[in-house]
Amino acid sequence: MDKARETALKALHEVNEKGAYANVALAQSLRIAKLSDVDRRFATELVYGAVKAGDTLDWMLRHYVNRPLSKIPPVVRDILRLGIYQLFFLERVPASAACNTAVEMTKRHSHAGTVKFVNAVLRTAAREPERAAFPTDKAHETENLALSLQHPMWLVRRWIEQFGYKEAKMLCEFDNAQAALSLRTNTLKITRDALMERLREEGMTVEPSCWTPEGILCHSHGSLDLSPSLEQGFFQVQDESSMLVVHVLAPETGEFVLDVCSAPGGKTTHIAAHMKDRGRIVALDVHEHKMRRIEENCARLGIKSVEPLLLDARETGARFSRQADRVLVDAPCSGLGVLRRKPDARWRRTPEDLVVLARLQREILQSAGKAVKPNGILVYSTCTIERAENEDVVEEFLSQNEDFTLENVGELLPLKKRTEKMLQLYPQRDGTDGFFIARMRRR
Repeated sequence: MDKARETALKALHEVNEKGAYANVALAQSLRIAKLSDVDRRFATELVYGAVKAGDTLDWMLRHYVNRPLSKIPPVVRDILRLGIYQLFFLERVPASAACNTAVEMTKRHSHAGTVKFVNAVLRTAAREPERAAFPTDKAHETENLALSLQHPMWLVRRWIEQFGYKEAKMLCEFDNAQAALSLRTNTLKITRDALMERLREEGMTVEPSCWTPEGILCHSHGSLDLSPSLEQGFFQVQDESSMLVVHVLAPETGEFVLDVCSAPGGKTTHIAAHMKDRGRIVALDVHEHKMRRIEENCARLGIKSVEPLLLDARETGARFSRQADRVLVDAPCSGLGVLRRKPDARWRRTPEDLVVLARLQREILQSAGKAVKPNGILVYSTCTIERAENEDVVEEFLSQNEDFTLENVGELLPLKKRTEKMLQLYPQRDGTDGFFIARMRRR
């Protein structure tokens, strides 16, 4: 497993020291390492597990280290984090293996004195696990929940205030559960049933989504890079709750649709498929490198109707005043509804982010609304469960734009109808990623 651990260390270091996304860093490391399936799964578990545990690992480490963690060389700090993760969270890994491989990695990345230090820290942790026991008394129940379920204290406290302790715990547990890979059938090329049959022939274990008619949940698979169905454009990786957005937008063949925060193009290409690739879709984004992702996805999926355009979403109204039949604002958000799929996000967000993001969301929605034709549709969506980023943004927009009226999203869902006008999916209640969708019509 040494090669697997080295691969995991490289990815973890990219995340912790260079701000890389865990999925991107891991994919790059795996691509270079060319591991066996067993080693690939182990490296994946190490990276996602250690990233997810985040500050909990550092809290535990401080009980065995007699110096500030900031004084430890970054790569050594990550070796210790991997070691602590294996000792306390992977029961099937022998303590001796966790310690010995950490020592060997330290030999390759540091000097003899550091090797002794790493060896002493991890062997003490293996011998005296009680030192890092989480507090269990009633006065520290919030801290216990944050540490044991590996979430930031501020976020756990916020969820307890919003949902109560029981639901906050359920939400944290959902975030820590393994998420099935979610795929969207490219209905321009294949039916869902035919794609599922192909995927099974490729060795994947799949089932249909109960939320969307084109969605597929994949519970086991090899490297997606080796999937002929992906290469040939038969599917797009996309969360099943996010597929609901295009059903609510309901674009029709021949229309002009604006997707104002479009990268990397999951919803953009879904819009094209829904329109049978006939019409005009302008996909905006402010980052040039992200626009290339949209172009690559369109080429692979065989889509011709999408026009990528480098433009700040806050300039949409000035550029396309009253021109679009439908406008989608899938706004930049805190992502607090999809933490199980983004293990690094929980540690990167702060309470201040929610304020800054809500301000940006209001600005984008105001501008996007100006691009909607009379009788046109405006859809606002996020992958968060924060009211300040969701209902509050929509309600403020409606109060300032009396020519827009709120329509009933629940009636437009493809498989599971709901009664609420604005849809808020909660992971702990709905069993899927947290997502918000509102639909408005201009008179």
